[in-house]
Amino acid sequence: MLIIDAHQDLAWNILTFGRDYTLPVAETRQRELGTETPLHNGDTLLGWPEYQQGRVAIVFGTLFAAPARRKLGSWDVQCYHDADEAHLRYSAQLDAYHRLVDEYPAKFRLVTTQAELSEVIAHWEDEEVGEHPVGLVVLMEGAEAVKEPAALEEWWVRGVRLIGPAWAGTRFCGGTREPGPLTKAGYALLDGMAAFGFTLDISHMDEQAVLQVLDHYPGGIVASHSNAAALLKGVQSNRFLSDRVIHGLIERSGVIGIVPYNRFLSAEWTPGESRHKVTLEHVVAQVDHVCQIAGSARHVGLGSDFDGGFGLQSVPVEIDTVADLAKIAPLLAEKGYTEDEIAAVLGRNWLAHLQKYIPES
Repeated sequence: MLIIDAHQDLAWNILTFGRDYTLPVAETRQRELGTETPLHNGDTLLGWPEYQQGRVAIVFGTLFAAPARRKLGSWDVQCYHDADEAHLRYSAQLDAYHRLVDEYPAKFRLVTTQAELSEVIAHWEDEEVGEHPVGLVVLMEGAEAVKEPAALEEWWVRGVRLIGPAWAGTRFCGGTREPGPLTKAGYALLDGMAAFGFTLDISHMDEQAVLQVLDHYPGGIVASHSNAAALLKGVQSNRFLSDRVIHGLIERSGVIGIVPYNRFLSAEWTPGESRHKVTLEHVVAQVDHVCQIAGSARHVGLGSDFDGGFGLQSVPVEIDTVADLAKIAPLLAEKGYTEDEIAAVLGRNWLAHLQKYIPES
């Protein structure tokens, strides 16, 4: 089975901490011993050999920068004050992905067309080949870098295929910890996105705005990395998906990427506590919740958010690296999921979305 992970903050880490994702996880951790990087972002979970080990064939690599008002410290260099500065930050991160694939074409390849998608998948399905390139689908998280709808063409041509209008609140809509509806600029952004064929990522959008886009946006809609609020009793946050939103995404044929981050899996876990309080069973519970609402396994996948502000110290105890996402498979089997359903959760649902919405050329 192949794994497709719908959310990893690779470029942010490359430019913030100088991480080299061609290296094994153990080597990166060794390099960062005694530095401040693990204090700010935890021990890395990502490395190219581990992608191979876990059969992680495609990753949605993000473009992400926080607004200056949410800056985490002097080390947090990927921040912006306005749309012009956001454009610079996001453009530099997109350049980082292009450099990665140019310098290491055997290890990473951009996926912007159906032909590129098919080539990467075929490579992974060739059992006579020992090592495979990881496909990178670029996802813009927070859209302040889009200075006006006409500027969407630049991002499309450069390879961006999914856009999430919010992280925190933006001029387009409310976001995490900053609620609010779609604005006039938000509707204009959506109309521009639809004209090109961008997939809309509703992760981090406030529910009021999500309910509006479910009615308005005609293209593909997903939640790349969002967990169900129903399993986080007592947590007051607009970061999680209500069952109402989950129903709406399912009605729009969307896919929801479950995040194996302890704060998103257990209301009782807080940073600094033992990882042993949270297990992959919590991840399976999130997967099963979506499947029960949908009546099938066709609308859920994985969106790890790995290295996105947390690391080894904050994931379920069975996970040491991204390769361990494969451990979800036997747990789903124990719960009664068939091999086809497990394959759908691990990657085929995201693959089906990409095959429908990535352009032919």
